[in-house]
Amino acid sequence: MYYEIHDDGQGNKETVILSSGLGGSHSYWHHQLPQLKSRFRVIVYDHLGTGQSQGDIPQGYSIADMAREVVVLLDQTDSERVHFIGHALGGLVGLQLAAEFPNRVSSLLLINAWDKTDENTKLCFEIRKSLLRNSGVEMFFKAQPLFLYPAEWMKNNAALLKEEADKVLSLPFNQDNLLRRIAAVESFDISENIDSIRCVTGVIASCDDLLVPYSCSETLHKKLSHSSFYLLEKGGHACNVSDPVKFNKKMLDFYNEI
Repeated sequence: MYYEIHDDGQGNKETVILSSGLGGSHSYWHHQLPQLKSRFRVIVYDHLGTGQSQGDIPQGYSIADMAREVVVLLDQTDSERVHFIGHALGGLVGLQLAAEFPNRVSSLLLINAWDKTDENTKLCFEIRKSLLRNSGVEMFFKAQPLFLYPAEWMKNNAALLKEEADKVLSLPFNQDNLLRRIAAVESFDISENIDSIRCVTGVIASCDDLLVPYSCSETLHKKLSHSSFYLLEKGGHACNVSDPVKFNKKMLDFYNEI
């Protein structure tokens, strides 16, 4: 898999790995890297079948498969134990990793994540899959910001969103890979094993998240044994992009407390 390592060149630091959501891109964390690399050795990566991690995702692909891919990546980067930050799908990968490989995870920071996929989230994915199948790739990516960002932010960043959509549409696209990643999200359910996760965890949620109701994060927080909950009033699903200042404060609050 494609990955990058960022630090400030001082060495002898703990490692944090960042795992993005459905898009799977390492570049999703652009606004968090400056704050994190002053404190950690930072790993960002493209999920298998996305970005520069080219490859065909098999039928029946799961969040557990994604977690095992992270273990391989940790071995490749000599990262025995890491702090894990995950957004949405990436947060599910972190939960699975902590449950299955607890000795590899020092802490979790989960953004708009959940322990069992909510019916509202499944409905949103049904709409997105229908757009992809019936209206085409271009319409799918044009509609994507509606599920990620607040309306006012989209209005103020229309040029940026068009630039990002044009960039995505210029790259090779594997529809089967995307649909199999969505299927992995839809079938995720770690609710019966959640008590096996013992590491310190932070849960960040946005009140105005359209894709994942913030109550899902609240439920996750209550089920985890060593969890802190941070609620943002605004920011939508991709709150670390739409409001990085407030998000980064919550992120650093978590690391200052553990």
